[in-house]
Amino acid sequence: MIRNQWYVIASSDEIKEKPIGMKRFNEKLVLWRDKAGKVVCLFDKCCHRGVALSKGSIVHDHLQCPFHGLAFDAEGKCVLVPANGKEASVPKHYFVNKYTTHEAHGFIWIFWGDTDKIQSEPSFFNNLYGMHYATKKDPWKAHYSRVIENQLDCAHVPFIHKKTIGRGNKTMVDGPKVVWKKDDQFYMYVYNKLDDGSQPKKPNELKEKPEGSQRLEFIFPNLWQNYITSKMRIVGAFVPIDDEHTILYLRFYQNFINIPLIRPLVHWLFMKFNIKVAHEDRRVVETQRPIISRLNIGEKLFQADLPIIEYRKLREQLLKEADKSAEVS
Repeated sequence: MIRNQWYVIASSDEIKEKPIGMKRFNEKLVLWRDKAGKVVCLFDKCCHRGVALSKGSIVHDHLQCPFHGLAFDAEGKCVLVPANGKEASVPKHYFVNKYTTHEAHGFIWIFWGDTDKIQSEPSFFNNLYGMHYATKKDPWKAHYSRVIENQLDCAHVPFIHKKTIGRGNKTMVDGPKVVWKKDDQFYMYVYNKLDDGSQPKKPNELKEKPEGSQRLEFIFPNLWQNYITSKMRIVGAFVPIDDEHTILYLRFYQNFINIPLIRPLVHWLFMKFNIKVAHEDRRVVETQRPIISRLNIGEKLFQADLPIIEYRKLREQLLKEADKSAEVS
């Protein structure tokens, strides 16, 4: 995982006033909402005896440890040690580490890294406003980099999805075209076609928006969008649990059905199909080795893998920058 990045880690509707434990980035975290509704995120380990704070409760807007009643505020500072009396001062070293949170678009982000490295709020797709959506939480036994790369893979569709979205045996890939829109965001334009004996077009032979192509978008470190039509999109958030597990938060967005009574049924039908397609991928991705993707891991990549190569290059750069920053600090 890349430090000093904003990561989507959960859906907004998962976080309530009651503390909930989650494993993210190979760390156990506890999250809850304070009286103002803001999401708080602390390490899920009491500084006293190592108990999981997620098993505790919220008392007077403080997280109370279930073991000895120590109370922690939203900054992770211990404000009460009951055994010492309510008037006793609490030593400064009684605290629990925290992560800065951000909530928007029905997602919860945390800044995984050093707070002094935070420069702006996390990015999101700017073309989804006004659209209705449904979300499905789907666990994968794979590193998040492998799950992401699967969604950037142009050549697998007619093989993995031959009975769903890959019908037609369009095995040859023109390009694909990768266009960087920001330092942390790129578009990829995919055009698969029947193999007619010709050579696939090179990326530089394609226009910026090739006619008939399908557009996908990626925002570092873990957000993806499939631009199906102007009225229908699929969004994925690839949430790292540990080196061998990822949660895919898969969303279906649409604005062609606005009738409240019908909309849930439409969302259910589309999400049922989307999960079916995702599980076609999951069956294969979970077998990939090495488990964690890097730029140079001995794989023999070809032209259609360009989006994956672009992803790996920036990921490698960000990993090196994070390591260098850690050495300096």
